[in-house]
Amino acid sequence: MKNTIETTPEQVEKLYSSMADKLSQIKKKTGKKSLTLAEKIIFSHLDSLDQELNRGSSFVLLRPDRVAMQDATAQMALLQFMQSGRPHTAVPSTVHCDHLIQARVGAAKDTDVAMHANQEVYDFLQSACNKYGLGFWKPGAGIIHQVVLENYAFPGGLMIGTDSHTPNAGGLGMLAIGVGGSDASDVMAGLPWEVKMPKLIGVHLKGKMNGWTSAKDVILYLCGLLTTKGGTDKIIEYFGPGVESISCTGKGTITNMGAELGATTSVFPFDKRMIPYLKITQRDKIAALAEKYAENLKADSEVEKNPDKYYDQIVEIDLSKLEPHVVGPHSPDVARPISKFAAEIKEKGYPDKLSAALIGSCTNSSYEDISRATHIAKEALDQGIKMPQPFLVSPGSEQIHLTIKRDGQMQVLNSVGATVLANACGPCIGQWKRDDIKEGEKNSILSSFNRNFRGRNDSNPETLSFLASPDIVMALGIAGRLSFNPMKDELKSNGHTVKFTEPEGLELPPKGYATGDLGYVPPAEDPSKVQVVVNPKSERLQLLEPFKAWDGKDFVKLPLLLKAKGKCTTDHISPAGPWLKFRGHLDNISNNMFIGATNAFTGEIGKSNGEPFPKVARDYKAKHMQWVVIGDDNYGEGSSREHAAMSPRFLGAAAVITKSFARIHETNLKKQGVLALTFVNPADYDNVKEGDKISIIGLKDFAPGKELEMVLNHTDGKEEKIKVKHSFNAEQIQWFKAGSALNLMKNK
Repeated sequence: MKNTIETTPEQVEKLYSSMADKLSQIKKKTGKKSLTLAEKIIFSHLDSLDQELNRGSSFVLLRPDRVAMQDATAQMALLQFMQSGRPHTAVPSTVHCDHLIQARVGAAKDTDVAMHANQEVYDFLQSACNKYGLGFWKPGAGIIHQVVLENYAFPGGLMIGTDSHTPNAGGLGMLAIGVGGSDASDVMAGLPWEVKMPKLIGVHLKGKMNGWTSAKDVILYLCGLLTTKGGTDKIIEYFGPGVESISCTGKGTITNMGAELGATTSVFPFDKRMIPYLKITQRDKIAALAEKYAENLKADSEVEKNPDKYYDQIVEIDLSKLEPHVVGPHSPDVARPISKFAAEIKEKGYPDKLSAALIGSCTNSSYEDISRATHIAKEALDQGIKMPQPFLVSPGSEQIHLTIKRDGQMQVLNSVGATVLANACGPCIGQWKRDDIKEGEKNSILSSFNRNFRGRNDSNPETLSFLASPDIVMALGIAGRLSFNPMKDELKSNGHTVKFTEPEGLELPPKGYATGDLGYVPPAEDPSKVQVVVNPKSERLQLLEPFKAWDGKDFVKLPLLLKAKGKCTTDHISPAGPWLKFRGHLDNISNNMFIGATNAFTGEIGKSNGEPFPKVARDYKAKHMQWVVIGDDNYGEGSSREHAAMSPRFLGAAAVITKSFARIHETNLKKQGVLALTFVNPADYDNVKEGDKISIIGLKDFAPGKELEMVLNHTDGKEEKIKVKHSFNAEQIQWFKAGSALNLMKNK
């Protein structure tokens, strides 16, 4: 049976009208008199009310309202969905072409180049959408998270998306969670979605932002406070009187970057700031429904009165005292207020001169963001000042692009020196063809993006990437240096001194959003006439072959491919940038496996004794040998890309043992049939030596909560036994035994 792609009032009312009864039953079952917002949304989407609901330990089955995918991850998700044999997606689903456009010259030229370079991928995605009933957003239509916020998100809904910044929709009161493509394919095939019942962090917002402080500074401050793994297996829920002082799109900025905390997702309660946004984006009826059912779209009143009883952790933020922050380099949790930044630049020897300033992206390209930034730009232009270095602007969507062009902000940005890029991710995800800096040249950039790992933006490991609000990026960009503090410093120009006034901006366009061709293509009316063709000789796309099922035996004396030291994010395991073009071809993209990882024994990047890790792994595979990876803390942090799990599985990974995992990556490994384990004693990481052969004992009795034994066979002939644990539940153990979650799904 076909579903409607749009979020219709009928769909929303059906959910809202059922919530009260479900929540009443849950309260009786659990004995809870009051619930948080996150609990209300999760409980109202349970596949069955008869489930264990223990935070931090129980795995729950949920029924999401919709699925969203970007073009890089959609390829593998759709290839997996096609193996399910289902004729149509079971829930409303969309594909957004935002990742494969390389930023170099400007919007028109870059999009045209991308259309030619990625034609077979776009054709595959659009034909698959036509065939299986998905909505398709063309290249240039906008970044997935901005388009979802403008069209599909709604308070109280549950969505999964194949991108780590899916939580952007939490700014509109939705639980929106980043997942791997296997999760997406399962839900599209009609199966429930499984996730560990998250713990809850309550962020109590007091006061009201003023001056140079913006919504971005809330999350930058929080990143510094909680760190990149402080939100793992947790939902960040905002509450308190300060919530209503933040615009709907500002809330989206905050929840977007909750991904940098490793959080499952982040969410704001429904409030009056969401109503005008819903109305101006043609969702008047949904706004009215949200007002009618508002009581279930926010935490119960008792929660805010006694938050310590309902949240596992409380964070207090006084917005009135919050100062603009800058984070970086190389990690979004290296945070400090701007008043302390200049001294640190000098102390640590960061290049003060900016080589580029960048604003926009899915995190900060709202009408409000652009309005405040152009306020600063106008003051500079009035004094004859322009950007002294490259200035790049990435609009979040065609709707935003058309609107700021109509209302004059685009002209201001162009006049101050902007190169306006395509409505796509571009430099934020490494799709930046940069010609002004040589590889290995140390330099500083400042952006309003969300992620700044080493080498992420421009593939240059010596680029120091800092993050701030669009206001701060604009002011420091015009000054041309990191050490400029617009709250107190002045600029000299033509014999005059200029001090910027506090930025002002309009929350929403007074004339409404501009209309035009926004780039949406609905699915075919008659899917039987649609053929999805994948050329068997293609270098970009490859039909999948099922992974082999477990043979029922323990893993015995497997070679150690890699012991990773320090950060080993999904960018290190499966880099993006130029590799994005192979996201639909598992064999080809596997040639990037671990090329960014640091070898703990030799310090080499991407190599084992001079040989690239993919080559070593392929040699093992040719000999029908599986292998093992040892990882450090928060292994797999970063993007949701499932290729970081699929490539190791494809090339022979049997197990990955770490001090700790990032949530999405651990699930992705399980989905692909890889044994994801952690040390019972994290210090045992140090006992793994170069040349070790590793055994995993006890797999015949593999069971939830039961530890396994890892045996290190050292090169000196000595043997060392280590306890390892896992978070597999009964269903996930079946994934492992079947060889993958997809194998199990096909066999049902």
